[in-house]
Amino acid sequence: MAGVAALLYSRGIEVSGCDLYPTARTKWLEGMGIKFFAGHSPSHITKDITDIVLTPAVQTSNKEFVAAQNSGARIHYRGEVLAKLVSESDGIAVCGTHGKTTTSTFITSLFKKLGVAPSWCIGGESPQLESVAGIGEKGAPLVVEADESDGTLSLYHPSITVLTSVDFDHLEHFDSEEAYYDCYRKVLRQTSQTVIVCKDHPKACELANQNAKNVITFGFSDDADVAAKDWKCISVAGRHNILNALAAIAVALSRGFSKELIASKINEAIQFLPDRRFETVASRAGVKVVSDYAHHPVELGCAVSMARESGAKRLRVIFQPHRYSRTKALLEQFPQAFDEADEVTLVPVYPAFEEKIEGGDIADLYKAFRERGKTDVKLARSPYEAWRHYFLTLEEGDLILIAGAGDVVQIVSAVKEEVASNEFMAKREFCDLSQFSFFRTGGKTCGKVIDEPIDMDVDALILGLGSNTWISDCVTDVNVVKLSSRYSAAIPGAQAIAGREYLNFMKGIPGTLGGWVKMNAGAFGHSIGEFVDYVIADGKKLTAKECGFEYRHSDIKGLITEVVLKEGDFSPVPIPERKKFPPRTCGSVFKNPVGDSAGRLLEAAGAKELKVGGARVWENHANVIVAEEGCTSSDILALARLMKAGVYFRFGIELTPEIRFGVNAV
Repeated sequence: MAGVAALLYSRGIEVSGCDLYPTARTKWLEGMGIKFFAGHSPSHITKDITDIVLTPAVQTSNKEFVAAQNSGARIHYRGEVLAKLVSESDGIAVCGTHGKTTTSTFITSLFKKLGVAPSWCIGGESPQLESVAGIGEKGAPLVVEADESDGTLSLYHPSITVLTSVDFDHLEHFDSEEAYYDCYRKVLRQTSQTVIVCKDHPKACELANQNAKNVITFGFSDDADVAAKDWKCISVAGRHNILNALAAIAVALSRGFSKELIASKINEAIQFLPDRRFETVASRAGVKVVSDYAHHPVELGCAVSMARESGAKRLRVIFQPHRYSRTKALLEQFPQAFDEADEVTLVPVYPAFEEKIEGGDIADLYKAFRERGKTDVKLARSPYEAWRHYFLTLEEGDLILIAGAGDVVQIVSAVKEEVASNEFMAKREFCDLSQFSFFRTGGKTCGKVIDEPIDMDVDALILGLGSNTWISDCVTDVNVVKLSSRYSAAIPGAQAIAGREYLNFMKGIPGTLGGWVKMNAGAFGHSIGEFVDYVIADGKKLTAKECGFEYRHSDIKGLITEVVLKEGDFSPVPIPERKKFPPRTCGSVFKNPVGDSAGRLLEAAGAKELKVGGARVWENHANVIVAEEGCTSSDILALARLMKAGVYFRFGIELTPEIRFGVNAV
């Protein structure tokens, strides 16, 4: 969008625009004379505006969009405008599933080194170009990254089309592979001079040869018109980047530049990759952190191979999938892209503008990894949790690859700060947390475990002798408070109610007395809170009324050190015989929604058939997860997400977890 704004302004058109907040690019546009508004507002749509250009990422419910529709101004999408600008110029359109940004950058930079002053519009910045767009000399080529994601690629009528690759993608727009390929067929037929295509991509070559008049090929194949064997002078990391450089060379050759002159300039032109193309964001003491935009399995495979070739002792990847539709469609292709990685940590899908779809969650992808037999994979709840885990377990020789096209890039500032900190590579003592969960799974902490806390004015995770707490297997540095048995609240629940037959409905529920009270645990229509006289929490006495007991909830804050139950002649609750829970469970995973049973909903949604790694749903109750041999906390988290999704997509009900999420809770 910034590039399109700059190109329009250079043609003497008055341009204004908005974004959610100011950025370096909006400041760059303001420096040109383009008016910028922070945020979206219908007030931006004034009567003197004749044309409105927007990105497909803007939702139709956006109030400014609604105002634009009602304004009488002509509405255009970004790709439509860029296609028109290219078609009216000596346009060079770089398209393909992968490599568009880098190839466009190499072509533009090579032209500049060869004495040509092109204009350009590219979706990424690089050191050798001033910004995402530039205005060249009149009559010089306009080089653009031509995006196929919204189908507007079919509107281009360029002089030259560069086709880097074709792998089915963008399921959010195209309903079939043929529809996707048709988009390419049209631009190839509409190219007036030359189509330059990668010989190493059979489908790309097939489309070019069927739909273009004049075709030039490039690649590693010996019979390519521009073959790698003839350009051994190219100096750039990664096989895919050599192909990008060969594409730039093919464009220059097609414009009449000599092989000798191109050879003398090519390495200057490809010296720098665009931002987030295997970009080193932090490096210190034998540890390197690299950020890469890769989000398709083919691109990820290239990035992982490039990282492996760097000689890293240990390759660790943080990956955020981009869009639910892509995650679902390419689910089985993603895991193999990471075969060369030593450890992979997955973080939740970046949705872009998509609504959730069944089968496209990060849990589905995690399950695909585990079914491929990968044990070196974790599931984090946020990008920062994944990074913190890696940071706390750094070893000399580590290369950490942060991959994805979504908001995972926002952790880069924290990465830079923490790698530069005094905490970097500090000696750490780890404590195993798995003992604190009935699941007997959990990661480690490099905080400290306090067995008998006295001063509780600390940021800590407080646990009893065993609880229904799920603990991440991502390493953390949170202090953990383990209550000793001298605290009445830390007594195992079954022991605490011994001899109180009126509490028979609580028998068999895992947890401690304090844990029961804090979450107001119960069963068979009754809860422990009904029989609480008062509690001592953080040294303060709270009556039952002050505890604020509700279904599976209390208002109690802080550490419960004592629970006093009511005295009286209460009758036992008539209950059927309870099923005996298997070992390594935490009881119910989800709370019952109002007027229904979580177990019934989960069973109707097919939860009993679910298994992820070593975690499975208990065959006797669909609201219980059992941890088997080899089970990890990530297995349990993924399984719980799949259970919740099953109910949501079948009944439209959002289940609320009953299990407490401990350590870096989100």
